Amino acid sequence: MRTYSNKLTVLLATLIILNLWVAVFGDGMKNMDEITARQNRIEIKDFAFNPQTLTVKSGEKVTWINRDEEPHTVVSVDKQFNKSTALDTDQTFTITAGAPGTYSYFCSVHPKMTGTIVVEK
Repeated sequence: MRTYSNKLTVLLATLIILNLWVAVFGDGMKNMDEITARQNRIEIKDFAFNPQTLTVKSGEKVTWINRDEEPHTVVSVDKQFNKSTALDTDQTFTITAGAPGTYSYFCSVHPKMTGTIVVEK
C-alpha cells in the first residue's frame, strides 16, 4: 500500500511541475510571437514606408499599417506577393514571407514610395 501511495505522490508532483512549466513557457512562446509580429511591422507615415528595408525569416508574417490620412497600397514590383487594396488610416495588410530573396514593393497611388523586404532562410 505504501508503494502505491508513493507512486501517486510522484505522479501528482510531476503533474504540478508540468502545469507550472506550461504556464511559464507557454506564455513565453505567445509573447515571443507577439514580439516578432511587432518587429515585422512596417508603418506607412508621412508618405514613406518605415522601416524602408525590413529583414525577416521565410514563413514569418509582415504587416503594413497606414498611419497617414491618405490611402496607400502595397504592391510587389515583381509580383512576389499579392497586392493590397487601398489602405485607409489605421488599416493593415499582412503577407507571409515566402522564399528567401529580396522583395521590392511600392505604393501604386504614390509610386515614389518604395520599400524592400529581405527574406532569409
